[in-house]
Amino acid sequence: MKSKVAVLKTSAETVLNDYIELVKIADIENTLDKKCTTILKDNISWHLPMPSANTTPWQLEGTIQALKKFGFQQIVAVENKTVVTRPKHGEKLNKFDIVYSKYKIPVLYNFEERDMKWIDYKPKSQLRALDKIFPEGIRLPDYFFGKNIIHLPTMKCHIYTTTTGAMKNAFGGLLNTKRHYAHSWIHETLVDLLKIQKEIHSGIFAVMDGTTAGNGPGPRTLKPVRTDLILASSDQVAIDAVAAKIMGFDPMQIDYIRIADEEGLGNGKLENIEIVGYDISNLKYKFAVGDNLASRVGDLLWFGPLKRLQKLFFRTPLVYIFVLASEIYHDKFWWNFKGKKVFEEWKKTSPWGRLWESYG
Repeated sequence: MKSKVAVLKTSAETVLNDYIELVKIADIENTLDKKCTTILKDNISWHLPMPSANTTPWQLEGTIQALKKFGFQQIVAVENKTVVTRPKHGEKLNKFDIVYSKYKIPVLYNFEERDMKWIDYKPKSQLRALDKIFPEGIRLPDYFFGKNIIHLPTMKCHIYTTTTGAMKNAFGGLLNTKRHYAHSWIHETLVDLLKIQKEIHSGIFAVMDGTTAGNGPGPRTLKPVRTDLILASSDQVAIDAVAAKIMGFDPMQIDYIRIADEEGLGNGKLENIEIVGYDISNLKYKFAVGDNLASRVGDLLWFGPLKRLQKLFFRTPLVYIFVLASEIYHDKFWWNFKGKKVFEEWKKTSPWGRLWESYG
């Protein structure tokens, strides 16, 4: 059976209405249960506002407007943190707080016990990696059970997974701050997480912003590319496959997409996907991941000759050396010497940068 992925060409003037049309033609009403709470799982790849790195405020606002229009009344945002991102800082710098306040959307944090607790969970599906990475048991946030979830990724490259999108967005929500243990088996982990999502959620949907897409060594040190596209689907594999195709990659050469397709979790083969809305066949983008200092070190530690020492590096207090090094490189060096200039230029020259400025 074919999966449907909706793609629309949009503009800064029409994007909010376009998001409403997008989710309508992607069949959101037939995917999510209106009687259940709907979780907005935004994406903060970096607390700093690098164009294309994080969920955009218009992506949030358009999705919220659409949910309200189609009768979804119980809407809650959930955010997570990693060892290298600060969500509450990112929520403000990326202007999520303005949108959530405007529409009175409560924000919960999966790392705060007052909002949710982590409980033991034994998946019904046969897993590829997670049960080996966490032999002591898999723990999930109790709040996620029995609720709809909408993933809100952006279209961008990733140094470890080539592309990142809907499937990768579950990495933050369903795994705690020890999720970095899974990097050496990242593709298999994303497949396992999709299996778990299908077991615990009342419905799964994805709304992807590609108004400014991210080329290069993402998910942080990106080169913004204006593409003016937005995507939505109930098939997490298919939307990632279509986004990969738009960026110029062969989806079935990306392991997490290929494995998920092979396991019947969604469609990764383009011939099994119905793309509705905008014809992407003439797009000629040729994104390339490339490398930065962090990816070169990561390749050695996660996939290279030092892989066998990763328990020493990442499951002991030595991990804080790498956390500090990442903060110095990304926040202090790369952002101040390159990222900030790109951000300021984007605000001045791109209609999406000017729309950004209009939020608060």
